[in-house]
Amino acid sequence: MKNQFNNPEQNLKEHYNKLYSESIKKIKSTNFQVDKLIDSKTDTRYGITLLIRLQQKIKNKIQIFLDELKKIEPDQYYYRNSDIHITVMSIISCYSGFDLTKINVNDYANIISKSIEGETSFDIDFTGVTSSQSAIMIQGFLNESTLNLIRDNLRSSFKISNLEQSLDKRYAIQTAHSTVVRFRKAVKKKNEFIEVLEKYRNYKFGLFTVNNMELVGNDWYQRKEFVKKLMVFELKQKLEE
Repeated sequence: MKNQFNNPEQNLKEHYNKLYSESIKKIKSTNFQVDKLIDSKTDTRYGITLLIRLQQKIKNKIQIFLDELKKIEPDQYYYRNSDIHITVMSIISCYSGFDLTKINVNDYANIISKSIEGETSFDIDFTGVTSSQSAIMIQGFLNESTLNLIRDNLRSSFKISNLEQSLDKRYAIQTAHSTVVRFRKAVKKKNEFIEVLEKYRNYKFGLFTVNNMELVGNDWYQRKEFVKKLMVFELKQKLEE
């Protein structure tokens, strides 16, 4: 299974680098995408997502990074440990009016189970940070193709099903990043903010093994008070080499 496509780690590195260089230029020129719905009391967007939870020690390191940013830009939206995740696939992207009680969760679970059947646990290396004009992300690197194979299986299986889904409607997800900051306001202290990003640009947050995936009902920001765990899917344990 390993290296089934051209060096996934290098491909991701190039993608993250391009994203970072482009977005830093936009941040410097005050060209932000500010999320105006973060504090909305009337935001009812909801959906279902297959995701990966991070190890506690990695999330704790992320919070140290976020604490440095908070000192400079306290008004931005910072993810709590409980909300940090990696999206495997947004099965139904959040939208207003979605009702979790109107779908049969087992139908979705069956497709997901078949899509990951036989797939083995894999590692994600969290090293460095990148950015977009709307968010700050921790970079996740893969040294094998398991995650991409699972995503391709999900795309194929849901495409031929009659279930409501919105896979890849916004963009075709290919990375293993975790969003940890969203811009709720324009960054005032841009230079100091970017200095912290540069400091953590290649910082090693840690490597962890993905042994399972969660299907959850969730709001746009994966806030724990709105997330409902629907099912957990176990991967086969990889054999020690």
